Amino acid sequence: MNLAGESLHELLSFLDTQPEPRIVMDAEFRIVAANRAYTREFGQGRPVRGRRCYEVSHRFTVPCDQAGESCPLRLSLETGGPYRVLHLHHTPRGEEHVDVETTPIRDGDGELRYFVETLRVVKQASSQAAAEGLVGRSASFKHMLAQVMRVAPTDASVILLGATGTGKELVARLVHEASRRSGGPFVAVDCSGLTETLFESELFGYEKGAFTGANFRKLGLVEAASGGTLFLDEIGDVPMALQVKLLRLLETGTYRRVGGIEALRSDFRLVCATHRNLGEMVEKESFRRDLYHRIQVFPIHTPSLDQRQEDIPLLADSFLKRVAPERRLTLSEATVSYLQQRAYPGNIRELRNLIERATILADGSEIQPCHLEEHSLGALPFAPGLAQTRGQSLPTPVPPGAFSVEDIIPLDEVERLYLAWAEAHFQGDRKSFARKLGLSPRTLFRKLSGLEGEEAEDE
Repeated sequence: MNLAGESLHELLSFLDTQPEPRIVMDAEFRIVAANRAYTREFGQGRPVRGRRCYEVSHRFTVPCDQAGESCPLRLSLETGGPYRVLHLHHTPRGEEHVDVETTPIRDGDGELRYFVETLRVVKQASSQAAAEGLVGRSASFKHMLAQVMRVAPTDASVILLGATGTGKELVARLVHEASRRSGGPFVAVDCSGLTETLFESELFGYEKGAFTGANFRKLGLVEAASGGTLFLDEIGDVPMALQVKLLRLLETGTYRRVGGIEALRSDFRLVCATHRNLGEMVEKESFRRDLYHRIQVFPIHTPSLDQRQEDIPLLADSFLKRVAPERRLTLSEATVSYLQQRAYPGNIRELRNLIERATILADGSEIQPCHLEEHSLGALPFAPGLAQTRGQSLPTPVPPGAFSVEDIIPLDEVERLYLAWAEAHFQGDRKSFARKLGLSPRTLFRKLSGLEGEEAEDE
C-alpha cells in the first residue's frame, strides 16, 4: 500500500469504518491510531494511541519476538511485505486466539512508514476451559489452528492427518464454521465399516426400485451437503471400487443415484480425515494415486496428546464442564501432575473417558488420583504387566493367572502367546473354545495348527 496521494488522516477515517479491529503503527511498535473496534476489543475502552502494540495485546514489556512469539511487524519490516500469524491476545473476555495480519504502508518515496494491523478473533476455538468446541494453547495446537484459519476462507480440499482420538471431526467443523459456507450444512460420513453397496447408497442415494426394498427415493449425503461441507472421516477405508466414483464426483461435481441415469450436481467443500498412511497405501495400490493427489491439496496434522502436554489440564477442566457441569468439580494438584505424566494411546478421547469415569467415582468436589485408577484392567483377559507413563513405568497389579507381556511386541506374537496361554487355561472342548474366542472352529484349528507347526520347528 502506498501512502502517496492520501493523508494519514484519510486513511484513519477509512479504517474507522471497518468492522474488524485495526490499528496503524510505526516501525517502533507505537500505535499511531486505532479504530473503534480495536479500542473496544483490545483496549478495553481505554485510549491506546501512543502505547506499544505488544503492551496492549500481550501485556509484554518487550516486543513479541523477544518474548517467545513471532512478531508480524518485525517480519513485515524485514521482508517489506504483509505477514500473518496466530497469537494469544488479551481481550475483555480473557486471552483469546487472534489471527493477526500486518500490511506495510510506504510513503511517496517508497520508504516504509507505517503498518496496518488487522486482528480477527478466532471464536471457534478457546484458550480457556470451555464446555464445547476446541480448546488449547500449546504450540502444536496453535500451529494447527493457524493452518485452519488460513485455509478455511478458501474452497480448497483439506485432509486431516493424525492418530485416532485427536479430535479430527471437531477440526473439520472448525474449517466449516470459519468458511464462507458456514451457513450451509455440515455433513459427516464415517467411511469405516461400510460395505461397498451401503457406502454408495449412503453417499449418492438411490432411486425408488433400484433394488429390493428400495420403496422410495433416498437422497444421498452428497446431495444433503450441497452448499456446505462434506466431511469424509477415515477416507482410507473407502472401497477401491468406489474411489473412482468419488474421484469423478470431486473432478466434475456430478454424480448419479444408485439406479438412476440422471447426472446430478452438488456444490460442497470437501474435508477428509484419516489415521492411515495414505502414501504407503498408494504404493501398495490399495488407494488410488489420482484420488490421493486430489484430496491432498492442504494437509493439516492434528497433534496427539503427547504433543500437547501443556494442554492436558485445560482439556481435563473442559471435560469436567462437559460431563458434570452441575457439580463444579475441580482437579487436585496431585491429579493434574498424574494426568500430565500419564501416556494416552487413545489421545483426547482416552482423556475424556478417564475424566468421565473419575466424576462417577468421586463423591466430593475434588478429583483425586485414586479416582483415576483404571480398575477395569483387572477384568480384561489381556492385562499388560506394566502401565506405560510418559518417561517412566509404574507397576500395575496383574490378576493371578492373567495373561501378560512385559514389553511391546508385534501383534502376531501377542496372538501366538495368547492362544498358547488360553488353550492351557481353558476347560472344555475345541468347539466351546472357539466360541469363547469369537472364532469359527475352522479358523481356530488353522491358528492352532500354525502354532503347533512353529513349536515343532523350534524343537
